[in-house]
Amino acid sequence: MPWPTTAPTDAHRASYRDAEARSYWLRTPHEPTPALTEPTSADLCIVGGGFTGLWAALYAAQQGKDVVVLEAETAGFGASGRNGGFAVASLTHGIDNGLARFAEEMPALERLAFENFDGLTADLTRHRIDCDFEPTGELLALTDNYQLPWLQDEHERFGHKVTLLDAQQMRAEVNSPTYLGGVWDHTGAGILDPGKLAAGLRDAASAQGVRIYEHSAAHHIDGHDVITAQGRVRAKKILLATSAYPPLIKEIKRYIVPVYDYVLVTEPVDLTQIGWRNRQGIGDGGNQFHYYRLTRDNRILFGGWDAVYRYKGPVTPKHDQHDQTFATLAQHFFHTFPQLEGTRFTHRWGGAIDTSSRFSVFFGVKRHVAYAVGYTGLGVAAARFGGRTALDLLDGRVTEATQLKYVQSKPIPFPPEPLRYGVVQFTRGRLAAADRNNGRRGLWLRTLDKLGLGFDS
Repeated sequence: MPWPTTAPTDAHRASYRDAEARSYWLRTPHEPTPALTEPTSADLCIVGGGFTGLWAALYAAQQGKDVVVLEAETAGFGASGRNGGFAVASLTHGIDNGLARFAEEMPALERLAFENFDGLTADLTRHRIDCDFEPTGELLALTDNYQLPWLQDEHERFGHKVTLLDAQQMRAEVNSPTYLGGVWDHTGAGILDPGKLAAGLRDAASAQGVRIYEHSAAHHIDGHDVITAQGRVRAKKILLATSAYPPLIKEIKRYIVPVYDYVLVTEPVDLTQIGWRNRQGIGDGGNQFHYYRLTRDNRILFGGWDAVYRYKGPVTPKHDQHDQTFATLAQHFFHTFPQLEGTRFTHRWGGAIDTSSRFSVFFGVKRHVAYAVGYTGLGVAAARFGGRTALDLLDGRVTEATQLKYVQSKPIPFPPEPLRYGVVQFTRGRLAAADRNNGRRGLWLRTLDKLGLGFDS
C-alpha cells in the first residue's frame, strides 16, 4: 500500500492552517435574488438550485412552462459548488459499476451518456456559460501492484478511446513517484469550474423567464403547495432536486445517505516540477481514493480518501470542516508530490454527497411530484440528464431513457438506524482493508458484489 501509515505531522496541519474555510469555487459570492415573501403560482416548482434543478428549470422554460426555483441558500451552494469539477459523461458511475447492475442496457446508457455530455458542451456555447471547461479526458493513476493487471484487462469499450500508460509514460504525463502506471480515457471527460457553471445556469434560466428565489428554504409540501417560511408556491407539478439535504417526501430517505467529502486547494504551483501539460483530472485506483486536478490558475485541488458518514446523517454547516481529514489529505498530497514540499493550501472545505446503493442517480414520481437524487459524487455532467429525465417522467413523456430499467427501478434501500450506521461504517472499513491486502476483497465485500451492491472506487 503506497500511502503513509504514520499520523500526519504538525507541518502537515500548518500547511492548511490559514486556508479559507469555504469552497474555492464559491469564493466570489454573487448578489442573491430576492427571497420568496408572498404566495405565488407556477406550472412547475423546483426545489433545489443546484445542477439538477437548474438544468431542469432551463429545460422546462424552453418548453414554455412558467417555472419557479426555490433555493435554501444561493444557487450552487450545496454539492454543485463543492465538488472537484470533474465533468464525466458516465451515467452509471463508470462502466464496471454499470455492467454490474444494468448490463443489458449499457450500450444504450453509454450512448445516452455521450449524447448528454455533447448536449452539455453545446449548451455552454448556446447560453454563453464560461465555466473554464477543458475537455482533457481523465487519468486513472495506478498506485499499487494489485492494480497493474488492469493495464492488460482495460480495453476500449462502448466507444471510449483509451491510452494505457506504463510507469514511465504515466510519470511523463504527471510526475509522481507513487505512479506505477495509468489509464487515460480521452472520451467524454473534462474539468470545469462548478461554481461558474452554477452561476451560468442560474443566469441562463433567469434569461428564459425562470423565477429563482434564493434564501427561500422549502419546509414541506401540502398538496400542490410548496411551503417556505414567508410564502408558498402553488404549482401544477413539483420537482425535488435536493441532493443530500433532507428530502420533502419520506420515500427518498430510504435510499439516500449523506456522506461527507473533503477538499484542499493549494496556492498556484510551478508546473515545471510536475509536468501535467495535458491538465487531465486524475483519480487513483484504490477503494479509498484521491481525486485531483488543476484550476485555471494552476492551483491543485486535492480531495477524497475519507468518506465520512455520521450517525443519522446530519447535513449542517458545522460538518463542513474536519481537521482529521484535512491533515490526512495534506499528508497524502505531499506524499504524491514530494517536490512540492512547502506549498500552502489556500482553501479547505467539505460537503455532503447524496449516496445511493447503486452509486448513480435514481428517479421517482408520485402523482404530481418527481425527484432525481443519488448521484454519489459523479453528478456534474449527469445532473443535466437527471434533471431533464425527471421532468420527462413528471410530464409523462415517453423517451428512450424513461423506458429503461435504469430509470424505472430504485436502488436497494439502506436499513434504518442504528443498523444503517453500522453497515456503512463496516463496509468502509472492509474497503480500506482490501486496499491494505493487495486488493483482495473479503467475505463481506464479495457478498455485496454478488448482491449487486459492490463498489470498488
